[in-house]
Amino acid sequence: MGSTMFETFNLHPFQDEVRSGLRQAAQDNLIRRLWEKDYTLWQDEDREISNRLGWLDGPELALSGLTRWEELATAIRRKGITQVLLLGMGGSSLAPEVFNRVFGSAPGSPSLAVLDSTAPEAVRRWRDSLALERTLFVVSSKSGTTIETISLFKFFFNLVGQALGRGHAGAHFLAITDPGTPLEETGRRLGFLDIVPGVPSIGGRYSVFSAFGLLPAALLGMKVKDMVEGGRAMARLCRTEDPPGKNPGLYLGTLIALLAGRGLDKLTFLLPSRLESLGGWLEQLIAESTGKAGRGILPVAGETAGHPGTYGPDRFFVGYRLKGDESIGATVEAIKQSGKPGLAVDLQSSADLAGQFFLWEMAAAVAGRWLRINPFDQPDVTAAKKNTEAMLAHYRRYGRLPPETPLASGEGLTLFGQKPVPSLKEGLRGFADQARPGDYVSLQAFLAPDPDLESALKKLADTLRRRTGLAVTAGFGPRYLHSTGQLHKGDAGRGLFFQFTSAHSLELAVPERAEDSLRSDYTFGVLIDAQALGDLRALGEAGRRIIRIHFDRRPAEGLDLLNDWLG
Repeated sequence: MGSTMFETFNLHPFQDEVRSGLRQAAQDNLIRRLWEKDYTLWQDEDREISNRLGWLDGPELALSGLTRWEELATAIRRKGITQVLLLGMGGSSLAPEVFNRVFGSAPGSPSLAVLDSTAPEAVRRWRDSLALERTLFVVSSKSGTTIETISLFKFFFNLVGQALGRGHAGAHFLAITDPGTPLEETGRRLGFLDIVPGVPSIGGRYSVFSAFGLLPAALLGMKVKDMVEGGRAMARLCRTEDPPGKNPGLYLGTLIALLAGRGLDKLTFLLPSRLESLGGWLEQLIAESTGKAGRGILPVAGETAGHPGTYGPDRFFVGYRLKGDESIGATVEAIKQSGKPGLAVDLQSSADLAGQFFLWEMAAAVAGRWLRINPFDQPDVTAAKKNTEAMLAHYRRYGRLPPETPLASGEGLTLFGQKPVPSLKEGLRGFADQARPGDYVSLQAFLAPDPDLESALKKLADTLRRRTGLAVTAGFGPRYLHSTGQLHKGDAGRGLFFQFTSAHSLELAVPERAEDSLRSDYTFGVLIDAQALGDLRALGEAGRRIIRIHFDRRPAEGLDLLNDWLG
């Protein structure tokens, strides 16, 4: 049953429903209409649909950009650039991060890193570690207005200008943005090394096979043509109409959507160590595409593998088995033997990854059809953005963010929430114990990522999974606002949200203008705090259950304390 690309297991209770769905897809001419870009597959009105279907042609369109991207990468190497720092969020940063972590840089090519945090501590680490004369900053934003990306750009442009001279700063910056954006105009005015256009009809999370994904790959020295050919090969498979079960994208999208309708809406990815970063990209694609209109599929990536008995009945597993990497094979086999439903994908090498990007883009689009939603918009992301703007406006007027009344405090922690609590510890435990079958827990860390913090956050996630029996996801803000943030506010309201903020060990001003560091409206600390409070308010307005824990001391120590209390 199903595409020969997958080994499915324990799907017997659902086979008739999946077969029926595939027959319905054939009767509806779903694949033909999708490739013809028929917006009525999803909605009666063409709002942000037909102008977002360029991803279908992405691998073909990429052929025309290969030469330019590779020549640009060669020119940058010849300039003596040894470090590329990509400033971007969501769809502009997640695929480059996968390429960097899976493949790394080829000999003679610069290293590449992604900065998508507005925490001042994270910005400082890069400020203090870069050799500016050998660094290229890639400013990546489809809209050219993303507040995080533009704030980071203005900070580093000023930094380079002060260190190397104003007239030399532009040569250390490159923009990837859609034609006609404010970022394009700024780049031309400030003399950027280059401005590489995106494709307006390709949305951010579907943009792997465009300059947003492939130019960073070229900078790493990857064989970009091989990536494109992998995408083209998968696109051809995803055109298959007869029999529909042989179309991997149609089959996968139908399967995950129909199972979600049966309550198996926690799509759990089991990834080998070398492919762990793929989880972040999959998380954004699935969550932001399907989590809206009171429906959604929750992607769960990065969980510590557990005994099959610790997983609830709302799970569907997707396991990746990579030849030569046995780190997850035993877990996939244990899930299979336990009787839980799932599928396994076998990859012969990391090079096979290219096709997986297109496969999941197709699956997300097909799932949107069955869920009766538009998989190409993100209506609930706007709420957090507007609230952040309101918080910053309040700061500009009063010199502080809006005050809040704490529920409890002690031992370096302060608790904020929606209902009074008898004490700090009881308030935390009582909140966690609101968990109901079918819910999930979300840990939202508006903190500067570092290895100690990531370890503490993962340990807390494990503890909460044991305590509640639920899927637990964890994300750093503001990154998750551009991925799972849509689902958090757009799904059926099954989330239990823990938000974490902290005092800042330093402040760094965000310049008002890229070429002028003398004026500043706010700092990075104010920005990340405004984003946290903005999302807190958006979640509350959407009727979600949420508390905020503020750390006055080292966040990793605070998370360890919470872990002790909730264990």
